[in-house]
This record gives sequence, C-alpha cells and structure tokens, in this order.
Amino acid sequence: VIRALLLPTLVAGGNCGLPTYLPNLPRVVGGEDVRANSCPCTCTSSQVSLQYSSYGQWRHTCGGSLTGQNWVLTAAHYISSSRTYSVVLGQHCLATHEPSSLAVKVSKLVVQKDWNSNHQPSLYALPLDKPGNDIALLKLANPIALTDKIQLSCLPPTGAILPNNYICYVTGWGRLQSNRALPDILQQGELLAVDSATCSQPGCWGSTVKTNMICAGGDVISSCNGDSGGPLNCQAANGQWQVHGVVSFGSSLGCNYDHKPSVFTRVSNYIERINSVRTGPAPSQNLVV
Repeated sequence: VIRALLLPTLVAGGNCGLPTYLPNLPRVVGGEDVRANSCPCTCTSSQVSLQYSSYGQWRHTCGGSLTGQNWVLTAAHYISSSRTYSVVLGQHCLATHEPSSLAVKVSKLVVQKDWNSNHQPSLYALPLDKPGNDIALLKLANPIALTDKIQLSCLPPTGAILPNNYICYVTGWGRLQSNRALPDILQQGELLAVDSATCSQPGCWGSTVKTNMICAGGDVISSCNGDSGGPLNCQAANGQWQVHGVVSFGSSLGCNYDHKPSVFTRVSNYIERINSVRTGPAPSQNLVV
C-alpha cells in the first residue's frame, strides 16, 4: 500500500529527484552536515537559499526547492512584496564562494490564496489562527541551465498522503538550536511522518493542524528558524525523492520541543495549482492565486 501511494508523478522533469552524488546517510536541529549536492532530502542539488537584499548585502531568509528551470517552491510566510529577492542554487556552504553555485534574481512572487499576510510572522512559530495554505511560487528572472549540481526536485502525486512513521528528511540552513546561530553548511535530519489522526490530538497540535498540512518528527530533530520554505523529501518506491512538504511552523516553546512535530504544508494538496501557475500565462505582476 505504501509503495502504491508514493509512485512518482514527473512534474518537474524526467530526471528530477535522482542524485548525482550519493548521500552521507545516517542538523536542522539535531541533524548533520549534508554531503554536497546529494540525497536525501531535496536531493540537495535542488535545494535553494532564498535571500533578500539588505543594505547592499544578500542575506539568507529561508529555503526552497527548484521545481522547474525558472520556478522555486517555498513558504508564503517569509515572502514580502517590499523586499528584493535572489535565489542561490548549487550552494553547500553559504559562507564561501562555490564555483558551482548560481544566484538568480526573483522576478515574480506568486502566493497561494487564503494566506493571510496580515498575520505574517517574524518567527518560526505561526499564530494559531493561521488557516494553512503556507505555500508560494517564485518565478526566476532567467531559466536555469541544469548541471550535475543544480537539478530539479520532484513533486508527489495529487492527493498523496504519507503513512504514519514513513521516513522522510528535512534540509536547510536554519538554526541548529532555538535562538542559536545559523549554520554555514546545509543540514539534514531524518523525520518520521506523523499521521493526521495522531498530530491533531489535544496533546500534540490539536485543531491547529489542518488536512493541508503534514506533521513529521516531534523529538530531538526538527526544523527551525531559517528552514522555512525548505523541503520535506520522501523517497518513492523507484528511488526518486519527492518534495512532500514545505517547512511551515513549529512550537513557540522551541524548535525541538517534545510531542510538537514540525509542521509542513502538504504539497500534494496543491499540485493542480502549482501546475496551472507554471504552465499558464506569465503573471504580469506579483499576485495571489
């Protein structure tokens, strides 16, 4: 049953989700350094750092996934129309210049409808009245030439639901511990999916968790500030890695608080919208879809 649930849909291209470089299999909080441009997780060759311009410098704000040669999938809650954004691809360590990396300006911001920007948070933990829909697409100013270190991610089939305890991975340059420094090297952490029935119990997230979300983890490994927008990747039966979740929020008590799994936007709930934005007429301005 699990294998049938996770058969791939080739949304981003025939070779998406397959690593050029093998991973260092078993931080994200409690995680470990990622082997450059490997799987698991994004495969990290499709992981991006979304950066914004501040006083003449580019600063990392959140993660994302390259889902098309000029499209990036990320979270809505770090997107602001008042900022100028750039996407860095093929990067492993943010503190150094890497010849394989590429920075591309973002030309359009496409935010999912029903995202309430009036409650846009400045922290990783979201207000409890958020309705979900924490997902956005960024159109790049120029299409990306794919290389062995810059590749496309795959998206899951429409409506796919992860079984309880299914093994997935989260990656990002988010904090290694609550209120601590951001790492330079991309981190990865193994998380087990938590089914909706469990995650929506009063002792977990209760009614805060909606059906358009995925819960994963809930112990010493979790996503944290700076990981938002990045992928929760899970491997399909054929070995292909698929972005099942977009890092959305966690406990305000701490990034690795027990019984509070990390919460992700469930990508399989938005496949039709993602495809319609990517293949439809080019948006003439920043918009909500």
